[in-house]
Amino acid sequence: MWYPLQHALGIDTFGANLFVASRANQTLVERHDEQTSGQQELYVVIEGEAIFELEGEQAHVDKGTALAVTDPSVRRSARALTSGTALLIIGAGDQPFRSTWNPTHFRDIPRPD
Repeated sequence: MWYPLQHALGIDTFGANLFVASRANQTLVERHDEQTSGQQELYVVIEGEAIFELEGEQAHVDKGTALAVTDPSVRRSARALTSGTALLIIGAGDQPFRSTWNPTHFRDIPRPD
């Protein structure tokens, strides 16, 4: 399940999302890089454990562990090893944050006044 925290909380200077796996081996982060946005990303496993792939190298990340990808050109992906794995993702660049998500993804999510 995806929780677009930056939208729900009215944040417009950085991205913040929470993904919670409903099953083991579920993709949490699709393979991508941030060359277009220039973003650096911080990943924090809040619950469970995940396997990240960074330019073909694997990293096992457990509950309470953080992983930072500071080079926007690094291709990355992640999958949950256990059901219920919760991954917090925070991303920011050197310019004001502009979401790259399709605005229709947010239409049913209330924003603060």
